[in-house]
Amino acid sequence: MNPLISGVRALAGLRAGAAAAAAAAATVAMTMLTAFAAAPTARADAPAIPDFTDSHGLTRVVDATEVRSETDFTLTVTTPQVSGPHKIRVFLPEGYAADPGKRWPVTYFLHGGGGTVDDAAAVPALRSDKMITVVPDGGLKGWYADWVMQNTAVGAANWQTFHLEQVVPFIDANLRTLPGKDHRAVVGLSMGGYGALRYAEARPDLFGHTAALSGGIDFGMPTIRAAVVATELNLTGAWCAVSTSTPSGTGACTGYGPYVDSDAVFGSPYPVFGADRVWNAVNPAASANLARLRGAKVTLYTGDQGLIDSVTAVATRTVKSRLDQLGLPARLVDYGNGSSLSPTCDGGHNYGCWAPAFADYIPRLEADFAAADAPA
Repeated sequence: MNPLISGVRALAGLRAGAAAAAAAAATVAMTMLTAFAAAPTARADAPAIPDFTDSHGLTRVVDATEVRSETDFTLTVTTPQVSGPHKIRVFLPEGYAADPGKRWPVTYFLHGGGGTVDDAAAVPALRSDKMITVVPDGGLKGWYADWVMQNTAVGAANWQTFHLEQVVPFIDANLRTLPGKDHRAVVGLSMGGYGALRYAEARPDLFGHTAALSGGIDFGMPTIRAAVVATELNLTGAWCAVSTSTPSGTGACTGYGPYVDSDAVFGSPYPVFGADRVWNAVNPAASANLARLRGAKVTLYTGDQGLIDSVTAVATRTVKSRLDQLGLPARLVDYGNGSSLSPTCDGGHNYGCWAPAFADYIPRLEADFAAADAPA
């Protein structure tokens, strides 16, 4: 204010009062803005996902939930069975929210060694509008097993218990799933191919459908035992470099995590005085284990090119031959160099082959799920 204006004292008093009122108003406004900003429910455009309740030994890390859309989100959970927080990615069918009275079949996808739940993004066919897809973390080298050693650098490692006794009932408790094995599948690739076949054998009451792609599914083969040991020792080499994929399809792999004892997962791999008894007991290719698949729909895929699939091809053919001997039907897609499967497939151990293999498999699985719903 120009100091020459008369009545300066009166105006100064008015000015002070106005300033105090303005300050009070600003304080109120800031309080309201802070409260508004702190309230996450105020975002009208935030995607809505189903509510999940802790159960079956799983505790959610609520602040860690990743929501990409209402049909694609990732939960983070903790459990005493497996050290550390672990992710569970979920793909819902587009019609899930719109039809609250409908229940859906479920497929569990098991990623490969060195991979994560986000590897599923490299397989577009898994985003089906006819089923729920669940992708649980399997660890960089979890091998979908309850480890013999629980005191290694990775801590508690009861992966099979985590998946079969916790994740499956947790999903059934929180999502509108269809009950019964005819509406539940377990599928996987590489290390996850082993997991898929092994889980179907271990729990035939849970899974009526299984598919193993380029799986390490015959522990009778020294080369496959050596591959498991390599992951325990974090020897990446070619196995890790091409056994997984980022969503961008680069095939990058950072390793199998910390070094652990070579006997950590399944005990001694050497067939001396029965030291390898655990390997034999959990071998998916063992006839006694394959016999547990009676009544299940079994599908096997493999190429035969490169360091890894030249081995998985032998394992897969052995499993198919033994299933035939047991009189158990199974579908084998042995795509060799990949030319019969897709232009992106070179017959090797990569998503250029696995993505089109799933594109072939998922519609068949959807049809089987639909047939299970059809009136008798």
